[in-house]
Amino acid sequence: MKLLHAADLHLDSPFRQLTAAQAAQRRSELRDVPARLARLAREEKADLVLLPGDLFDGERVYPETVRALADALGDIPAPVFISPGNHDFYHAASPYDTALWPENVHIFTSAALTGVPLPALNCVVHGCAFTAPRREDDPLAGFSAPRDGRIHLLCLHGELSAPGGFYAPISPQSLAGSGARYAALGHIHVCTGLQWAGAVPWAYPGCPEGRGFDETGPKGVLLVTLDSGEVQARFHPLCQRQYRIEAVELSSFEAALPREPSPDLVRLCLTGESAAPPNLAALTAQAAPRFFRVELRDETTLPQDLWARREEDSLTGLFLREMSRRLEGADEGERPALLLATRFGLAALEGGEDIRP
Repeated sequence: MKLLHAADLHLDSPFRQLTAAQAAQRRSELRDVPARLARLAREEKADLVLLPGDLFDGERVYPETVRALADALGDIPAPVFISPGNHDFYHAASPYDTALWPENVHIFTSAALTGVPLPALNCVVHGCAFTAPRREDDPLAGFSAPRDGRIHLLCLHGELSAPGGFYAPISPQSLAGSGARYAALGHIHVCTGLQWAGAVPWAYPGCPEGRGFDETGPKGVLLVTLDSGEVQARFHPLCQRQYRIEAVELSSFEAALPREPSPDLVRLCLTGESAAPPNLAALTAQAAPRFFRVELRDETTLPQDLWARREEDSLTGLFLREMSRRLEGADEGERPALLLATRFGLAALEGGEDIRP
C-alpha cells in the first residue's frame, strides 16, 4: 500500500511580511499546492491520501481557495481523509461543513476518534477533528487498534509531547499503545522523517511551502509505503520557492550574489569586519533584482585592531571593555544593537562625524 501524507498547507496565509503584490503571488502559488498534490498522487499511484489538518490558515477562506482544494482532491483516484486542525477546526460555518466535497473525500468532524473502514484496501483509517482552536486532551488516550487482520492507520493533527499542551498533546505512550501500522501526523512544520513510538511508525511531513524564515529549506510531503512488515517514508519536495538564510562576507558581497535571478526568499547575514555599519539600504537595493525577495542583517563586527584598544588606560579603553563585556553575555537578538552602539560610542569618543549611513 502506498500513502501520500501531507499536512499544514495553510492556504490563504496573509504573508504580511511581503509587499501586497508579492503576498498575492505567494497566496496564488500556495493555492496551487492541492493541484500539485493531486498530480503527485496520480503519478505515484497512491492508494490513499492522508491530510492531518491545517489545510487552511484561518477561518477567513476565499471561495476560490475552497474550490481549488475540492477540485484537486476530487481529481485523485483514491480515498482522501482530512482531520481538521487548530487553524482550520471544524464548526458549523467552516468550509468543511458548508462546501461541496467530492465523494472520495472523507472529513472527520468529531473530536472523538472515529474509524472508517476501507474494505478494498483491507484497512481502517482512524481520525478526529479539532472543534475549537485549542484542544488539551490526548486524542489517543485509551485507544488500541483491534487485532483483526486489517491495517489500522492514524490521521491526526496534534503535538507529540508530554501532557499539558494546547494542541491535542499526543503522548508517546498513547501512540505506542495504539497498535497502528502508521500514524500520519500534522502540526509540526518540519519534516521529521520516519520515527518510532515503540513498534508504531509515525511522521510529520512538514509544510509543503515555507511561509517565513522560521520555515527554511526544501518543503514537501511524504510518500509512505507499507509492504508486509516494513514501512518506508520518502520525502518529496513540492515547494516552488524556498526561504533561505545565508552568511555573506561583506567584502565579497557583490560576488556572492547569483548571476541569474533566484525564485527564493533570502535573508543575507553580513559577516566580517567593518568599522562603520554597512549601508543596508544600498546593499539591499543592489541585491533586490537577484531574488524574489531579499532582506539583509548586519552581523559584522568591529575590526580586531579597534577591539585591541580596550586595553588602553583611557576613556575609550574603558568604553570598549564595558561593551565587550555586554556583547559576551548578549543573545543573538541583542548583538546588532550593541555593536551599533559601540560604533556610535567610538565615533563620539574620537570626535568623529556621525557614522550613520
